[in-house]
Amino acid sequence: MSADVPLMLQTTYAELLDRARMDAFGSDFPAGGVFTSKQQRGRRYWYFQNDSANGRKQRYVGPETPELLAQIETHKAAKTYARDRRSLVAMLVRVGRLPRPIAPIGAVVQALAEAGVFRLRAVLVGTVAYQTYSGMLGVRLPEAMVQTDDIDVAQFADVSAAIGDTTRPMADVLREADPSFRPIPHIHPVRATRYVAASGLKVDFLTPNRGRETEEPQTLRALGTDAEPLRFLDFLIREPVPAVLLTDSGVLVSVPAPERFSLHKLIVARRRREGDAKRNKDRLQAEALMNVLIGTRPGELRAAWVEAFGRGKSWQRYLGEGIGLLHPSTRERLLRVVGAPRSVIPSLELRFIPDKAAYDPEGEKIYFDATADIFGSGSSGVRCCITRDALEALVGAGGSGPAFYLETFRKNRPLIERMARKKYLDEAVGFGDGVILDRADIQLDR
Repeated sequence: MSADVPLMLQTTYAELLDRARMDAFGSDFPAGGVFTSKQQRGRRYWYFQNDSANGRKQRYVGPETPELLAQIETHKAAKTYARDRRSLVAMLVRVGRLPRPIAPIGAVVQALAEAGVFRLRAVLVGTVAYQTYSGMLGVRLPEAMVQTDDIDVAQFADVSAAIGDTTRPMADVLREADPSFRPIPHIHPVRATRYVAASGLKVDFLTPNRGRETEEPQTLRALGTDAEPLRFLDFLIREPVPAVLLTDSGVLVSVPAPERFSLHKLIVARRRREGDAKRNKDRLQAEALMNVLIGTRPGELRAAWVEAFGRGKSWQRYLGEGIGLLHPSTRERLLRVVGAPRSVIPSLELRFIPDKAAYDPEGEKIYFDATADIFGSGSSGVRCCITRDALEALVGAGGSGPAFYLETFRKNRPLIERMARKKYLDEAVGFGDGVILDRADIQLDR
């Protein structure tokens, strides 16, 4: 890929996003109404009021931000950019070869957006959200990981109840895109969290489960549907970002921040059963995003990691085990960026290859090899060495030459391997793949 292509993709996508936001704002809040604000729980929220034949109506706009205030200020001067947006979508898809959803998914997401689902602070998650990250990050994510026949939408139940605005019943919204959509009863016969079309296309509504374990659906009042409660979802949909799904003239949606998405996928992948086809897809999506974010958004990735890792032991275990599923090169780079030692991976073990050691007279080091083994994910080679100074600090003066140093190493090998293992697992990950034991390590260990 030419060095100019990522910049072109990001610039074009940014222009499309800007125009989509202006168009959506103008469509949601037509001329003739007024904006008004309310103070709730220490934060200001904005609403739009206009008169109709049925009296005065009030619609939710969103929490106050500098960007929202700027949109309100320029609202009357807004114009439609549909034709320009369609050209920008075509450029990103044809020239940039960025992924676009299949037509039925595009139609459903369009219907959800027009009904106000994303305006009411719902978040598009799952693989359809993943499709938007190519434009956002200026990369071409692997094609095999962007295909799906599921649409997942999430919202905090308490936010949904507090907004004070609603869409039409979700079954009616979805039938505008495909009349064959029907609700599928949950374990509770009169409540549905999933809607399925005759083609097999599924739309699932989700909400974070932050209390006791339960399978009982929760009501999303603003969306006119029930939702399935899921663990770990609150981290994913906190502080979502605007994005454009590349269908027709582009659909403005809200999606998780990519760094949150990648870490959440690690947790989800680890929680899935062995042999689940979705587990490998989760891992590959996490890995593809991390390989980009490590180089382009290391600060954001580190901040998301600190938040997730600070949520307790179960989060730490799942994150560590999820990292163990990654390719070794991605694993090492991720640990380096977030500042975590390899010991966060519970199943990681450094195993030494017996009877294999060699003295390098030029570097004055003894090299010995090991493998970093992770249960279920294979192993990778690790080159270890101990310096001559370290050996002398270990046993004191008493000889010299390759034969002496090799014999000293063999006699003290169990202790040296213990120190190498400890340094490999517990210290911050550096830029080399191996372990070097020097005099300071020997003194520190003692």
